[in-house]
Amino acid sequence: MQPPIESPPLSWGRQTAWHLRQMREAAPLVHNMTNYVVMNFTANALLAAGASPVMSHAADEVEDMVSVAKALVLNIGTLDDIWVYAMLLAGKKATELGLPIVLDPVGAGATPLRTNAARRILDEMKVAVVRANPSEILAVAGTINHTKGVDSADSVEMAAEAARRLAAETGAVVAMTGAEDLVTDGVRTVRVANGHPLMGCVTGTGCGATAMVGAFTGASPDAFSSAAAALAYYGAAGEQAAREAAGPGTFVPLFLDALHRLSPEDLEREARIRAE
Repeated sequence: MQPPIESPPLSWGRQTAWHLRQMREAAPLVHNMTNYVVMNFTANALLAAGASPVMSHAADEVEDMVSVAKALVLNIGTLDDIWVYAMLLAGKKATELGLPIVLDPVGAGATPLRTNAARRILDEMKVAVVRANPSEILAVAGTINHTKGVDSADSVEMAAEAARRLAAETGAVVAMTGAEDLVTDGVRTVRVANGHPLMGCVTGTGCGATAMVGAFTGASPDAFSSAAAALAYYGAAGEQAAREAAGPGTFVPLFLDALHRLSPEDLEREARIRAE
C-alpha cells in the first residue's frame, strides 16, 4: 500500500488528479439533505465516483447523522419550513464539528422562501462552498436576477463580480456552473472548461455536481481547489459519456459509467482549469 500524499502538486492537472485519488481513498460519507427529484441520481453519482452517500432529512436524526459524516450537502430544491428547520439543525451541528458544508441554493430568486432559506443558511452556519448557477448567485448576493423556475436566465459573466463579492462577504468558496464554470474564494479565481451540453438536458446533473463537491471537500481541507477539481472531474466524465450517447436517455448510464471509470491519470490529462 502506498503512503498517503501529504500535499497536492502544483499544476492544476496534477492537483485535480490528486484530489480524485484522495476522495476515492477516503470514500467519504456525504450527508445529503437534497430534493426528492434528484435523490436517486445523486446517490448513484456519488457511489460511481467512489464516495458514500446517505440521504437523511428528519429533524430528529440529522444532528446524529452529520456527526458520522465527512461533509454535509444542503440542497433547497424541494423546500418547506420543516426542511429549513432540519437543515439549520444539521448545518449548525456540522459547523460545531468543523465539517465542510456545501450549499446548493436551487431556485433562489424564484420565490422569497428559497432566497430567504439560502440567506439564513449562509448567515447562521459556516458554509465551505456555494455551488449554484448564475441566477442563483445573483439572487443570494442581493443583485437583480432573471430566474426561469430553477434554471438560470443569466450567464456566468453577468454574475462573475457578484460571485467574487459573495465569496468575500461570506468566506465561502463560490462554484458557479455554466458553459464555463467559475470558482472563486473572493481573491483567487479559476475557470473550469470541462463539461458537455447534454449534461443540461438531464434533471439532477447540477445537483449531482454539488454532491460531488461535497465528496471532494470531505476528503481535503482546501475547499477552493477541491471545488475546482470536483467540477473538472464531473465535467470530464460528462464529456466521455457524450462521445457515446445518442441523447439524454442513453447519456445517464454512460455518465455513471464514466464517473466510475475515469482515472486520476485520465483526469490529469483532461482537466481544463485555468487561473485568472
